[in-house]
Amino acid sequence: MTEAVSDRDAMLAQMAPVLDSVRYCFMLIAPEIAPQALGAAIGTFREDEGVTAIVPESVARELGEEGPAMARITLTVHSSLEGVGLTAAVAGALAEAGIACNMVAAFHHDHAFVPAERGEDALAILRELSAASR
Repeated sequence: MTEAVSDRDAMLAQMAPVLDSVRYCFMLIAPEIAPQALGAAIGTFREDEGVTAIVPESVARELGEEGPAMARITLTVHSSLEGVGLTAAVAGALAEAGIACNMVAAFHHDHAFVPAERGEDALAILRELSAASR
């Protein structure tokens, strides 16, 4: 297991973004779709208003979800949960290009969800950001 990186510049330099070939949707989970949606989910979050799941677009469409499809870009650096500045730098660079970004942090990596039609653009921007930090 690699050691977690917490220095902002090191996280950016080592982020090595990868675009997932699967498209995803964020959807609210109702009891009648919970088994199928949660079984396919790559992430969930409980809020006061309900549970949100991130599911493959194909499953979301089967379940009637009409929301936007998102591309997932994984920042493959093992970023520390206590690292400061990676999310701000990534979201800021994408915002400057007019690309919406929903960040999800997991134990090993951060994931940027962007509109599916902007996935390749976002990947290029993040690669440039990483190169500029080296």
